[in-house]
Amino acid sequence: MNGTDAQRLEEILEHVWTEREEGRDAAAGILAASATEHAPAAAPDLAALAAAGLVRLAGERVELTEGGEARARDVVRRHRLAERLFKDLLDLGETTMEAQACQFEHILSREATDSVCTLLGHPPTCPHGKPIPPGECCGAFQRTVRPLVTGLPSFDLGATGRIVFIAPKFHDRMDRLAALGVIPGSTIRLHQRSPSYVIEVGETTIALDPEIAREIFVKPVESRSA
Repeated sequence: MNGTDAQRLEEILEHVWTEREEGRDAAAGILAASATEHAPAAAPDLAALAAAGLVRLAGERVELTEGGEARARDVVRRHRLAERLFKDLLDLGETTMEAQACQFEHILSREATDSVCTLLGHPPTCPHGKPIPPGECCGAFQRTVRPLVTGLPSFDLGATGRIVFIAPKFHDRMDRLAALGVIPGSTIRLHQRSPSYVIEVGETTIALDPEIAREIFVKPVESRSA
């Protein structure tokens, strides 16, 4: 199997995973989602994955085996972390971000993937709000590299940062924060941590409960002082 074939099969495993997230497992839908202009997916590809012990075929249904689950999880993790890298740190547009992520998902080693995850502050979701499968690095207590993106509780007092992403436990929190101007891309300054977190956004000073503060992830930026 050449590199192109291996990448195509990885992409199909990725789409088995993403289709399952949407509650779908039909072979036709998976193949349609996996098809590209240069590498159309077809039934023999699913047969090859089944022969390799990565999927189970039951009529029109496709299920991941234990080995396929692990392989698909790794591809999805690499893709979504790459999206975060290109979107949040390099400010690439949607089309370029997606194209680059599709390439990087096939070439990042596990060590490189964990390094990217650490630099990004172990983000829980991709730019589209889909969960990023955690890696071993996400549970490590000691970090050898300082994250470029950190949760607000770990941000330095008095420091200026840009909100990279918000991962609210409850959806309505995002709406309330947006009404206050606390959205991805906003520049903030952290003034205090206790008893509540106090941040400055533009000309507005806002107090946040600790639980909400933990859902806000920030990248340091240099302040522009006179």
